[in-house]
Parts: sequence; C-alpha cells; structure tokens
Amino acid sequence: MDESALNRKMLNITAYASQYCEAVENAREMEKDEFVIRMTELLPQIYGEFAGLSPEDVGVLDYGYYQTYVDEQWYDTIRRNVETLLGPDDVFLETFEEDMKYSDTPIAASIAESLADIFQALYNFIMVVKETDGQELAGAYVECRENFASYWSQTLCNVLRALNHLRFNQ
Repeated sequence: MDESALNRKMLNITAYASQYCEAVENAREMEKDEFVIRMTELLPQIYGEFAGLSPEDVGVLDYGYYQTYVDEQWYDTIRRNVETLLGPDDVFLETFEEDMKYSDTPIAASIAESLADIFQALYNFIMVVKETDGQELAGAYVECRENFASYWSQTLCNVLRALNHLRFNQ
C-alpha cells in the first residue's frame, strides 16, 4: 500500500473511532432510535477499517506500551448511560459465548457492556493519537488492531446483530 493510501486509511480509522466515542459518550442526550441508527452505521465502518489494514501494512513491529485512559468508573458510567437509554432492549442472547456449548439455558449479554468494551479500546487509541499529536498513530493503531483481532472484533459483530434487530424489528 502506498503512503498516501495508508495515510488516508489511518485518518479514516481515527475519524470513525472518534465519531463512535463521541456518540457513545453522548448517549444520554440521544433518543433510543437515533442512537441505534448511529451505532448500526458506525460499527460496520469501524469493522471494515480495522479488518482491512494489517499491522504489516503499517510497518510497526515494536510499538511499546500505551497508557489506558478509560478507568473502571468511566467505563461503568458509559455502560450505565447506554443501558439506561436502551432499557429492557439492552439484553440479547449471546450465541458465540464459549460456555454456550455446555449450557442448557441461553446466555444473556448486554449491548451496553459490549459498546463500552469497544469504547474503551477506541478511546484509548484516540487519546494516544491526540496526546502525541499523531506521532504515535501507527503504533497506537497496531496495538488497537491486535486487540480488535483477539477480542473486540467478535464483540462488535455480536452487538451489531443485536442492534440490527432493534433497528429493524421493533
């Protein structure tokens, strides 16, 4: 990938991550339908951007350690705000849970908790970029991309399914 295309891709990733974090942070001021529509628009874009660019494309192998900006209290505030907005629609059945193989009963998951998990990863990414004036964009991307591949990509897919249901089947 040439440098111009790589820079454009990295800017897109940063923009989508920023838009997502802003929407989740402002969930309390949004109507439920508006929030669900916004999430179903942003999540596929975020998935596509993170899945479409490998760490090798970026060229950073050793990126170091980055600070975590979302503490437990803020995470819980974000989760509660979304949970309050969605009310009883916050719960969905999780079919990809490992324990589901051994369970006779369905396993419930929370849209709010899933969105807060994604928020935590993306907000940490954005803050590294912001605090370093973009100088650590590639390294922050690689760290976030590795977390995406190992953890929150499946969370994103699962919660998108639940949000899609809310958007089109209510």
